[in-house]
Amino acid sequence: MIDTVTGIGWIIETLRKEQSPDGSWAYPFDTGISTDAYMIILLRTLEIDDEELIEGLCRRILSKQQQNGAWKLFYDEGEGNVTSTVEAYYGLLFSGLYRKEDERLRAAKKFILAHGGLSEVSMFTKIMLALTGQYQWPSFTPLPIEMILLPPNFPINFYSFSVFGRANLTPIMILADQKFSMKTVYSPDLSDLKWIRGNEEQWVRSREWRSLLSCIQDGVKRLIGIPGELRRLALERARTYMLDHLEQDGTFYSYYSSTFLMIFALLSLGYKKTDPIITKAVEGIRAMKCEINGLPHLQYTTANVWNTSLIGYTLQAAGVSHEDPMVTKANKYLLSRQHYRFGDWVVHNPNGLPGGWGFSDVNTMNPDVDDTTASLRSISRIASQHPTAWARGISWLLPMQNDNGGWAAFEKNTDSKLLEFLPLEKGRFLLLDPPCADLTGRTLEFLGNYTNRPASHAVIRNAVHWLLKDQRKDGSWYGRWGICYIYGTWGAVTGLKAAGVSKKHPSMQKAAAWLKSIQNADGGWGESCRSDIQMTYVSLTTSTLTDTAWALDALIAIADRPTTAIQKGITFLLDSLEKEDWTTDYPKGQGMGGAFYIHYHSYRYIFPLLALAHYRNKFE
Repeated sequence: MIDTVTGIGWIIETLRKEQSPDGSWAYPFDTGISTDAYMIILLRTLEIDDEELIEGLCRRILSKQQQNGAWKLFYDEGEGNVTSTVEAYYGLLFSGLYRKEDERLRAAKKFILAHGGLSEVSMFTKIMLALTGQYQWPSFTPLPIEMILLPPNFPINFYSFSVFGRANLTPIMILADQKFSMKTVYSPDLSDLKWIRGNEEQWVRSREWRSLLSCIQDGVKRLIGIPGELRRLALERARTYMLDHLEQDGTFYSYYSSTFLMIFALLSLGYKKTDPIITKAVEGIRAMKCEINGLPHLQYTTANVWNTSLIGYTLQAAGVSHEDPMVTKANKYLLSRQHYRFGDWVVHNPNGLPGGWGFSDVNTMNPDVDDTTASLRSISRIASQHPTAWARGISWLLPMQNDNGGWAAFEKNTDSKLLEFLPLEKGRFLLLDPPCADLTGRTLEFLGNYTNRPASHAVIRNAVHWLLKDQRKDGSWYGRWGICYIYGTWGAVTGLKAAGVSKKHPSMQKAAAWLKSIQNADGGWGESCRSDIQMTYVSLTTSTLTDTAWALDALIAIADRPTTAIQKGITFLLDSLEKEDWTTDYPKGQGMGGAFYIHYHSYRYIFPLLALAHYRNKFE
C-alpha cells in the first residue's frame, strides 16, 4: 500500500497535468446516452449535415448497449431502462446509419416491447416523440399556456416553479398548446412500438392533479381579457422569457434539454430552421461536446466552474500554495466567472445583488449556492487582494437562505408542496428547489471555516436548527444533488462541526454510528442510485472511491483519533486510487431520481484528495 503523502502527491500531479490552458478543469459532465440520441434527432430534424458527429454519437450509444439489447442509467439498474432504450433505438434509426433489421436494434426492440412499449417511457421522452411525430399529444393541455400570466400572489404562478422547471416547462407549454409535430424524410416509423392511441392516462399517472388544474384554470378565467388575446399574450410572454434568458453561446440557460425544447418551440411559432437564433442555439449545444474514451458525448451542460472551484480549494486543503501557478490560474478563472447580471433568483430575493457563481463555463445569470460557496473557498486565501469579489459573493449567499433556515440550490422559498400534484413525473425533482442537507451543510462548512461568523449568528443558528430537524431516524441525511444518503450525511456532519456543534452531540454520534454500520468488509463504502428511487439507503454492495471519501471525511471531522473504521477506509482509498472499473464510472450525482444521473469524472480525484488531506492534517 502506498502511504498518504504519496497518494496525495499522485492526485495533485494528475490534476496539474489535466488543467486546461484557461485555468479551469473541463472534466466531462457525463449523463449517459440520452443527449447523444437527442442530438442525432435534432440534427436530422433540422437537416443539418454533420455526419462525423452523428457517426461518432452512434458508436458511443452502441458501446453502452447491454447484451440483452437494453440500455441502463446505472450499472445495477436491473435488466435495463425502457426510456433510455427507446431514446437510443430512436436515435440510431434516425441517424439513417442503422436499420431495424440490424441485430442490435432487433434486440432493443424486443426489450422495449417486453417492457410495455412507448407507453412506458418518461413524460419528457413522450414529449420528444410527440414533437417529432411519433406520439399523439393529449387532447387536453396539462398546463395551460395562460398560467404564465397569473399574478405572483396566485397560489401557483410561473415563479412558483424552480428555475430549471421554468426552463423546461416554458417551451413545453408552447409546444403542448400548439400540438406541434414535425417529420422529415429522415424520420423513422415507431408505430410498431405499441402504444394505445387516445389513452390520456399514458400522459398522466396521477389523479390528484385534477383539482389543482381546476384551480389554475379558475385563475386563468379571472384574467381580464378576450380568451384568444390572452392566449396570444401568453405565447408571446413565453417566447420573450426564452429569448431573454439566452446565454452568449445561444443556449437557453446553458442546459441541453431546455435549449432542445426551445428550438422546437420557436419552430412551432413560425421560426425557420435556418433562423439565426436557432442556428446559434444548435452551435451552442454542439460546443458542449466532449470526448470520453475516444468517442463524442454531448454534455447536458459544462461543469467547468464546479470542477474548478472544488479542485481549487481541495488543492489548497492538501497543502498546495495559493501562489502555485496551478491554483493561481484556477482562481483567476473563477474570478472571471463571478456573476454581474440579475437572474430569476431576484424574484424571491428582491434585496439581493449579483455576486454568485454558476455551474457551467458560459453561465452568467443562473448562480447557485453550491458553486458560490465552493468558489469562495477557493479564493479565500486571496480574499484580501479581491475584497469586492469576496464581499459580493457573501452578500449574494446570505440572503439566499430560506425562511426555514436551510439553503436550496438556485432560488429562495421555491418549494410549494402544491406543485407535487401537477401531472409531471418526477415533479418533486423538476418543479421544486427545496432546502436540502447537502447544500445547507456545505454552506455552514464555508461560513464556519472560512468566515468569522460565530455560532450564535442568526444565519448559522437557524441553519443548524434546520439541519438537526432534517436528520433521519437512522442518523443519516438525504442529499438532493448526489447519491445520496452518504452524500447528505457527509455534507451535514462537516457543516454542523464547522458551525460549532460538538462531536459528542447525539445527532453527530447517530450519524457516525450509521456510517460505520454501512461500511463494507473491504473498508470502503458504496451506495446505489436506487437510493434515490426508493428514498431509503440502498447499498451498492461494492465500494467506490467517492462514497468512501465522503464517509471518511465525515468520520474524520468528528474523531479524536484514527478509529478502526477510518484506518480501514484510508487503506481502501490508497489501494484503489488508480483503479479503473465500473465503480469508477458509477454516477455520483443526480438531477432527477430514477431518470437523470451524472458521472462526474473529477470526483475520483477531488474527494479522495480532500479526505486524505484532512486525515493527514489531523492525525499525521
